[in-house]
Amino acid sequence: MKRKKKLYLLGDILGILAAAIVFIVPFVFMLVNALKERREANLLSIGLPKETHWENFIEVFKANDYQILTAFKNSGLLVVGSVLILIVVGSMGGYVLQRRKDSVMGIMNSLIMAGLMVPAAILPTIWVLQKLHLYKTIGGMILVEVALQIPFTIMLFRGFMSSIPIELEEAGYMDGCSRWKIFTTIIFPLLKPVTSTVIILNAVTIFNDFTNPLYFLPGSENATVQLTLYNFMGQYSSSYNMLFADVILITVPMLLLFIFFNKRIVDGMVAGAVKG
Repeated sequence: MKRKKKLYLLGDILGILAAAIVFIVPFVFMLVNALKERREANLLSIGLPKETHWENFIEVFKANDYQILTAFKNSGLLVVGSVLILIVVGSMGGYVLQRRKDSVMGIMNSLIMAGLMVPAAILPTIWVLQKLHLYKTIGGMILVEVALQIPFTIMLFRGFMSSIPIELEEAGYMDGCSRWKIFTTIIFPLLKPVTSTVIILNAVTIFNDFTNPLYFLPGSENATVQLTLYNFMGQYSSSYNMLFADVILITVPMLLLFIFFNKRIVDGMVAGAVKG
């Protein structure tokens, strides 16, 4: 028994060391180099700076007429708009798929599962957005992100929905509630754990998305935080201190969100998996 405990303890220590090497060391490397002057940062060493240059972060903010502030605004609108739609549509879709059992729902379930595996077609999507006059707009980009994340979101809600007793709905019907009222007043409030998971996972994914805004939301006025890194790689290719400062600025918000709400993510996913 003591031997097993020692093995578990050794495994925990090795896991923590591996996490430190993979995640913490690169972050510290970027941070110390972001605080150095250009020539010292270009040596790409992990040593502490001879003199701390916090003004590097201010210069990154000022670059390209405060483009990073515009990028944070665009990314914020994109995340909030997409996540709100995903919560509403995903919860409703998961509810219907879980409660209704017929051939139509079987087909819909297969289509949703296919959506998890089939990648987005870039040129046809651009053509559709152009025809709808949504290309190069935040609204169009929100629809793209929703389309990409909706299969996974519905699966999360559907898995958690099975943990809610159907007797609650039957009691609502006996009290004269409509299906819509049952969902909004009884079912949806019980979805808080998985809704928290959906919010955090989708917010991090959409905020960190680089490829899709590059294709579907071009233009400097439409830049998202990840695209500022692409722009800075050309502008500061010989100034690693500025490049790392930008990486730190665009990484910290989602990193803090993930750290503080990590337990909610695990609880929501485990609840849906175990009870589904």
